[in-house]
Amino acid sequence: MKRVFAVLSVLGALLVSCSQDEDALATQQSRIESYLRSTHSPRLISASERAEGEEVPFYSVSGSRVYRYIANYFAPGRDERPEVTPSSTVAITFRSYVFEYKNIATGGTTVTMPYYTNDPLLYDAFLSLEGFNPELWDFEPLRLEMSGDDILKGLRHALLGCRAGDEVEAYMTYNMAYGKENFSLVPRESPIAIFFTVNSVE
Repeated sequence: MKRVFAVLSVLGALLVSCSQDEDALATQQSRIESYLRSTHSPRLISASERAEGEEVPFYSVSGSRVYRYIANYFAPGRDERPEVTPSSTVAITFRSYVFEYKNIATGGTTVTMPYYTNDPLLYDAFLSLEGFNPELWDFEPLRLEMSGDDILKGLRHALLGCRAGDEVEAYMTYNMAYGKENFSLVPRESPIAIFFTVNSVE
């Protein structure tokens, strides 16, 4: 009988944990979508709401859940550039942020500092930080093998279908980023935003 109660207790704890996970994910999804539709500049609609041929800013959704906005989606000649596929090798310049459901300043006098980047435009800003060692930080484009297993799940989803030259914003719920673990400066269960430029696609 004790064994039955022990099993039931474990099952109950698992169900509560799963329910809490689902609630956290649903909350993050809702808050990201609300941000994209109301606070983001430009305000975005979902890809499914965009009429065929209509050139309006939109976001697409993949995985569970990655929200992607390609700023130069309607640029002339974009369809002729190489596309990222599951077997591509890609080089990107990126900035990674813990997403707090508010605008991320990428230029001007007040720049939101990422927790990690290889963007050379931020080199001087990082150099001014106490304890920053430029010898341990690479500001060259990051090369990624899309077939490899060392890419963040959410970033892989955000990259697929992009083209060389794309300027991309990707917002992801914690399960598509670092999950339930603390990662460096990123608290557990944090939604993540990665802004990146696709430098090349092979």
